[in-house]
Amino acid sequence: MSFYERRILPRLINFACGTDLITRQRQKLIPLAQGVVLEIGFGSGLNLPFYDRTRVSRLLGVEPSNELREMSRRNADDLLPLELIGPSGEAIPLKDKSVDTVVSTYTLCTIPDVDSALREIRRVLRPDGVLLFSEHGRAPDPGVWRWQDRVNPLWKRLAGGCNLNRDVSGLLYAAGFKLDKLEQGYLPGPRLITFNSAGLARLG
Repeated sequence: MSFYERRILPRLINFACGTDLITRQRQKLIPLAQGVVLEIGFGSGLNLPFYDRTRVSRLLGVEPSNELREMSRRNADDLLPLELIGPSGEAIPLKDKSVDTVVSTYTLCTIPDVDSALREIRRVLRPDGVLLFSEHGRAPDPGVWRWQDRVNPLWKRLAGGCNLNRDVSGLLYAAGFKLDKLEQGYLPGPRLITFNSAGLARLG
């Protein structure tokens, strides 16, 4: 792993995912989490301030970056007890049907095998559990998504594996989730990177 990937990229990700615009998306979504909560792509812990401590009985995290894992541990000290259980959303070290809420915020774009990760999320969710998600992805406008496809190979190399052009709602439907709530639209900023899908999914 290069110096850029180890030292610079985690800080860039933390900065980009901590903007006021993205923070407002987190503020709307994260307080809905309850019970045993598993956050995929925990990052530096940017969701931590928005969890309702009275509703969360246990907070588990999966995060591949050692640098971001250390940042999340420091950030969790005064907020919520955090258990980092592994590096990969594609192989979650939990029993079947053991989680009440899975949280994924700006993570599905980066997971190498996103289909496997969604199967793992289905496996660990209880039958009445929910997946809370807010993700950027493939734009609906042909003029935008064609450019997303063109730019994606370079973007992916520079942005730690992040893909501009994943169809978030399509991936969830294909994985067998039903979407109880879905809000989609462009956030302020360049349309290549700002089409956002957020909502609540359940097992289909």
